[in-house]
Amino acid sequence: MPDPASSAIIRPAESKDCSSLAALSIEVWLATYLREGVSGFFADYVLGHYTPNHFAAALNDPSERLLVSQNKAGIDGYIRITNGKPHPAGGESQTEISTLYVQPRHHGNGLGRSLLEAGLQLCRTNGWDAPWLTANSENKSAIAFYCRHGFERAGSTHFRIQDSQYPNDILQYRGA
Repeated sequence: MPDPASSAIIRPAESKDCSSLAALSIEVWLATYLREGVSGFFADYVLGHYTPNHFAAALNDPSERLLVSQNKAGIDGYIRITNGKPHPAGGESQTEISTLYVQPRHHGNGLGRSLLEAGLQLCRTNGWDAPWLTANSENKSAIAFYCRHGFERAGSTHFRIQDSQYPNDILQYRGA
């Protein structure tokens, strides 16, 4: 089977991609964060948050940019960048990598790196700050991935769902 990273193209997301982006997001979020089973609490969050309408709104927001990785079968990953978002640790950057998701079966073959590089280039092209992002503090593989690609720890924050909160590391891009 050919390497998906070599056969995928990275392009701006379009309105026709919204349902694929929602489905991919649900798949990745559940696989990453719910390892013991799916509670109604998390199911309600995921199904309410990752909808085609959610992505349609992002595509129509001038402060948002979404790039997708598409292979011959469909979308296998995406990066979402938000400009004008305050840095949670008080840093100067106002540019966040809001999401970088790759289908789990495509991990380790360069898609994440390709999407990240395209996202960083998009920031430079638009004259945006070097981006920051948050990663779940327990997601050591994601944190290691970002650190290998020019990010460093810049603080901590919490991801909140209703009254619950989960520790996240803040990572700032410093260059490769």
